[in-house]
Amino acid sequence: MLLPKLKHFLSLPPPVIALLIQVAAALITVVSAIFLRSESSLFAVWHWAFICGIFAASVSYFAGLAKWWLPIQLFFLPALNWTLGFNFSPHWFLLAFVVLLMVYWSTFRTQVPLYLSSEKVWHALVNLLPPVTPDKPISFVDLGCGLGGVLDHLAGVRPDGRYVGVEAAPVPFLWSYLRLRSKKNCKVRWASLWEEDLAGYDVVFAYLSPVPMEQLWLKAKREMRAGSWFISSTFNVPEQIPHQVIKIDDLHHSKLLIWQM
Repeated sequence: MLLPKLKHFLSLPPPVIALLIQVAAALITVVSAIFLRSESSLFAVWHWAFICGIFAASVSYFAGLAKWWLPIQLFFLPALNWTLGFNFSPHWFLLAFVVLLMVYWSTFRTQVPLYLSSEKVWHALVNLLPPVTPDKPISFVDLGCGLGGVLDHLAGVRPDGRYVGVEAAPVPFLWSYLRLRSKKNCKVRWASLWEEDLAGYDVVFAYLSPVPMEQLWLKAKREMRAGSWFISSTFNVPEQIPHQVIKIDDLHHSKLLIWQM
């Protein structure tokens, strides 16, 4: 019975796993503090907060969470304890939560955080667009377009194209919509990238995360037409060798992985 329950637990979304581990660590820490009444006086609250963080980070490591979860698990309670010392009004915490929710609306479901492409990536993408043809404009879609930087640059440099952005998070969508509303060759949709039909595009660009790449590849194989280009920034598709890799000399050492469909 234990093994099926463990498999079910590990199949949950990473944020849920992290939260459950953090709650369990807090409960164990509280019980330990009560059990060790006489010795517990030797520890300040922040000591217990770090003990809880160490336990949560250790369990998260063995649970297979991504490495970037470990510092979050380690410092969550210590940071909370430190912040409470400033006696901020609860309204500020509510405001911060609402803002983060609006920015990272879809991250819980898609496990795709907000990544912003560098200007050097924008310039590299220009050179990858199909040549100008008088009878048919190029069509380009940015899946998870964020703040619209890629679309804004391409629409300015290659005005012969048709550029579409898809964004599910409310604040980035609104930002990119307002940024691109004056460009007639750009359109931004508030939608999930999984709802976008890729059949009508010459170039499909995505800067997401490792998590959805295999599923996105299957979607691209089903929908994209022969001869079109699928370009992923930084994140590879499992077991799929790209036709071309372009390394970008930017702060994040980005690379463009290119497949011809």
